[in-house]
Amino acid sequence: MDPLSALREFTMRGEVEKIVRVNGEFRFGEEYTFPCWVETAYRSTKGNRYTLETLVHYIKNHHLKHTEYIQNTFAVGIPSVTLPDRKPLLQYLQGTLTSTDSIEYRPEDPSFAPKSTLPSQAQALPQPQEQPDKLDLISLITSVERPLKDRQSLLECKNRDFYSVLVSATKREEDRQRMESQQRKDGLVAKSRLMAADDRGLGFSDDMGGYDPTPKPKMLLKGTKIGEGVPIILVPSAFQTLITIYNVKEFLEDGVYIPTDVKVKQMKGTRPDCVTVQKKLSRDRVVTAYEVRDKPSSLKPDDWDRVVAVFVLGKEWQFKDWPFKDHVEIFNKIIGFYMRFEDDSLESAKNVKQWNVKIISISKNKRHQDRAAALDVWERLEEFARARSRS
Repeated sequence: MDPLSALREFTMRGEVEKIVRVNGEFRFGEEYTFPCWVETAYRSTKGNRYTLETLVHYIKNHHLKHTEYIQNTFAVGIPSVTLPDRKPLLQYLQGTLTSTDSIEYRPEDPSFAPKSTLPSQAQALPQPQEQPDKLDLISLITSVERPLKDRQSLLECKNRDFYSVLVSATKREEDRQRMESQQRKDGLVAKSRLMAADDRGLGFSDDMGGYDPTPKPKMLLKGTKIGEGVPIILVPSAFQTLITIYNVKEFLEDGVYIPTDVKVKQMKGTRPDCVTVQKKLSRDRVVTAYEVRDKPSSLKPDDWDRVVAVFVLGKEWQFKDWPFKDHVEIFNKIIGFYMRFEDDSLESAKNVKQWNVKIISISKNKRHQDRAAALDVWERLEEFARARSRS
């Protein structure tokens, strides 16, 4: 009898526990003895034949979930049965299936014959040193093979370190921060030059980009002076709004909306007090830097002169303790934006309809449309700034 038939017979009889491993062979009670490494007639979906060792281990552990079974085979160093083969193999061994296309006998292979099929107790078991006259050389070679590396060992990366990778990543981050700092300084310099030109009564033509001798008025807020320094954009500190201190930079600079919860995980919960943004979505030679903040209570009186825009939440309490008498004054001096998903109902933002606020709609799924929405924000912001400069 061949090893597969013997295993099927013992499985159907409910005597799997009588299959005992002794040294390098399996003893089926007192009836059969086969080498552990011998290949059976059952061929896997991958094309190789399962060894008797693999099938015996599987039939004794078929009750395990596949992930637990894989971990178990990895721990004991035994090749596993593939997931597609598990059900038909079990049905065949338990007798539910009489046959399957996966079984392919090789009668000429002596490894499919038992070492001994003897009736008497004295002759039943051969001595461990007994060997068949002929061996399947391929099976003999594979039986002594041991994997040098697997997925686990590759991940351990013994005798290696990633210090150079860390140094390279750190350097790139430092370069990025240095570039942002320089861009911010460039924006301040450009702003200072333009303000100085206004002070001298000089100006530049918007249409031709050339010199315009017509004196330009200073950029003044209604009823107050222009604040010195970087202009400020305020965003809500609450997570109910689409734009927050976490994702405003990617939206305004890159034209990509990233949900706040995703950015919080990426930043590992680190909450920035202030974010610097610049308009990078156009070819403007003069780029103004903006500070984005979400804590109006931390602003000093002079800081309010620099506030040029606010992303509104749609709630009255957002403007509590602001240095303005009402919403009319707020949105005359500061441009307001309300971000929403295009398929959301505006009924959830009834207050917004009553305010002088620009509504910006984006898609929930079509991220390629975010750029147009970001450009719309920049265009309205710049138009508002130009109009305020002429006031």
